[in-house]
Amino acid sequence: MEVTALCITLMVDVLLLLNVQSDYYDHKADAAFLHIDPNRLQFFEYDLISFNCVGFHGPAEWRVMTKVPSKTAQYETSTGSVKIKPAFVSHSGAYWCENRNGERTDSVNITITAGDVILESPTLPVMERHSVTLRCTKRATSSNLPADFFKDGHFSRTGYTGEMTIDSVSRSDEGLYKCRISGAGYSAESWLAVGAYVTPAPQDTTSLESHEAPPQPPRRDSLLFVIIVTLAIAVFCVVVLLFLLGLLQRQKHRAAFVSSDAPTAELEEVDEHGSLPNPQIPIYATVRKPKKKRGY
Repeated sequence: MEVTALCITLMVDVLLLLNVQSDYYDHKADAAFLHIDPNRLQFFEYDLISFNCVGFHGPAEWRVMTKVPSKTAQYETSTGSVKIKPAFVSHSGAYWCENRNGERTDSVNITITAGDVILESPTLPVMERHSVTLRCTKRATSSNLPADFFKDGHFSRTGYTGEMTIDSVSRSDEGLYKCRISGAGYSAESWLAVGAYVTPAPQDTTSLESHEAPPQPPRRDSLLFVIIVTLAIAVFCVVVLLFLLGLLQRQKHRAAFVSSDAPTAELEEVDEHGSLPNPQIPIYATVRKPKKKRGY
């Protein structure tokens, strides 16, 4: 009984862990977006580009959608991810994630160019007060060449290492950016989006005084390890329980077999002295007949 109770307890623990893991990752689905790899808005022709719907309940529920200038119809996939290899200028356009209920993410406009210069800028909005670095890259060149950067058509600054870093981004930094490398030409323009700064929630002073660290979300690998160990223990308990039941059943069968083969005891008569009578000596008995009464 104790082994059975232990096995049941372990199985309940496994179900609770699976429920906690599911709730945690469903909660993370609120921050859903279209992930582009490499993380930039401009690409050279023949590059490999990957699109993935990240942070949703499941990739099968969401599709990568796009609408390019050369096509009037939208194109979609049912796997939640798209790979373009090689990429051509005709693949330039807006991409986003959408489900069957019409829910969708913000669209991201990418540009594939046949030129020699691209501007590397992030695909997601940059939060206010954060920093961002823009890079000007020349095709088939690994070295960082000096480049001029422009915002909304006006010269901004020169990056002698091919980079332009904006510290403490503000709303005024939002706009169209492009770059130029001497002797190679200009890149296309890409929009740098700036997101609103989110004020951190005030912390409890009592927790600060006690120096208690904020609770950390459970790691996926640790949860998986706990589940595997718990399942292994549960399987071991079941095997032990089956072994004990088999041993008990075997003992019952052996006891029943022994009782069926036991000899039957014979009852024999004994005389008044406690000795067995000799079957070869005859035994006589005296019988008295009642006397008849005389008539008068």
